[in-house]
Amino acid sequence: MSWKLRAAPPGETGLRRELYFLSAFRVLEGGLFATAAFSPLAMGTAPPRSLAWAGAAAIAQLTLGGVLFVLSRRSRWRPRDLFATGVVLDMAVFAVLLLALPGFGNGVSLLMLFNVAAYALLTRLGWGLGLAATATLIQIGTFIAAQVFALTIERPLAEAVMFGASYMLTAMLTHLLGRQLRETQSLARQREVEVGNLERVNELIIRRMRTGLLAVDSGNTIRIFNESAWYLLGNPAPDRKALGEVAPDLLRRLWQWRQSQKADTTPLALSPDTPAVIPRFTAMGRSHDLTLIFLDDTSLLSRRAEELTLTTLGRLAASVAHEIRNPLAAISHAGQLLRESSIEPETDHRLVEIINTQCQRMDGIVQNVLGLARRERSRPETLELVAWSHHFVADFHRIQPDERDELKVSAPQGAVRATMDPQQLQQVATVLVQNALTYGRIPGEAARVTLFVHRDSPEGEPMLDVVDRGPGIPAGVAAQLFEPFFTTSEHGTGLGLYIARQLCEANQATLNHVPLPGGGSCFRITLARTEPVASAVLPERTSMLARKP
Repeated sequence: MSWKLRAAPPGETGLRRELYFLSAFRVLEGGLFATAAFSPLAMGTAPPRSLAWAGAAAIAQLTLGGVLFVLSRRSRWRPRDLFATGVVLDMAVFAVLLLALPGFGNGVSLLMLFNVAAYALLTRLGWGLGLAATATLIQIGTFIAAQVFALTIERPLAEAVMFGASYMLTAMLTHLLGRQLRETQSLARQREVEVGNLERVNELIIRRMRTGLLAVDSGNTIRIFNESAWYLLGNPAPDRKALGEVAPDLLRRLWQWRQSQKADTTPLALSPDTPAVIPRFTAMGRSHDLTLIFLDDTSLLSRRAEELTLTTLGRLAASVAHEIRNPLAAISHAGQLLRESSIEPETDHRLVEIINTQCQRMDGIVQNVLGLARRERSRPETLELVAWSHHFVADFHRIQPDERDELKVSAPQGAVRATMDPQQLQQVATVLVQNALTYGRIPGEAARVTLFVHRDSPEGEPMLDVVDRGPGIPAGVAAQLFEPFFTTSEHGTGLGLYIARQLCEANQATLNHVPLPGGGSCFRITLARTEPVASAVLPERTSMLARKP
């Protein structure tokens, strides 16, 4: 016989707890039955038919009920087995006591009502009604047995039928009530999990937020604070909770706010080694027992304002550059016409040359600004970096022929594959090579620029270095190389390296300046890897593409 118990909570903890209390009630019933069987109360309203059978049933209920009470706390016993054993025991004792103690029939029937209610609470509706029907049949069966064996009948049949109806109705109501309670418990457990998750999320957000957060009570004691607040307060010891001891200036601001409800927005330094902050105050609740203090880092605010200004200036510059292109093209075209006309004085030729040169310079500035503002989305492809470098050098020599300078490639044998947009890599490499040829030369000597293709380790990221042997870059200048509009030349725009780094980041690559101990400079592009390489170290092969005069 397989009892269909209702779904239990994880680990059957809830069901075992209910079986535990049912077993405890069964022990109480056994004690009451033993008292009724072995005391003068047995000779009450009606003489007992068999004290021996009544005593045996009471002892069985008390003993086996105690055993089930103990086993209900042991995890190795299945709850359904304990439940089935208890049901069989209760039904057998119920039937014996109704026959053996007719004077206590009503009391036994009422106690059985609680057992039926517990059965319906722990089982499915069908099984609960079935057990209630079994108890009803025992009621009616004892009446029929008394008539068959010519025993004294103390209760009419109608009373047994009413008890049976009570069992059925109690089983149905108890099951419905239990199902509603279980649904409520399940919903409460689900809400508890959701609230716990939200609490952990809120705690993580508060702990990781860039704005410092303090919670101070009415006694100016710090209740909680996040990591940013702990840093902005100067990393105080965890046991220091008094706001006046940790940050007396902040306490004065808080006192002023409580008096006037107006916050002082003047930046305030809470520690010598931390940036200045702007405190903001918010009261929690109507009683203002708890106050939230937000510490806004002024350095972050300045950085955000700078980013906003830079974005606005970029859009404005793009708009202005677009409007400049048409008159600039007209001026350049007019200069070309003047140059092609019959101009006699040499000074006029010089003026026309100046016009064309400056127009070309302005056109380069416009192209850089528009490229920064309208940069297209990158389309990364798998490149063979060694072959690409040779092809780039050949194209560069063909487009910008200059026999004085030297541009060569140094690459390992074999393939070095990387991922990047070919056009954007061409643009980045062109900027770096042009800068190397322009600024990476020793005065009076030819520029020597090398493209090194290599990896930092046999399985490392592919790298492309643009190296020159010029005077090098001072440390103070190197720290600002990639800032927009920073330049050391009166003819530069300061956007070349900035745009080059932006293009690299759009392709999940990096562009950095690497100082060289022997002089010169190195700009390193670290590209995304496409596949692992062999573990053997590849020897290098150097080739130089020279132009014919």
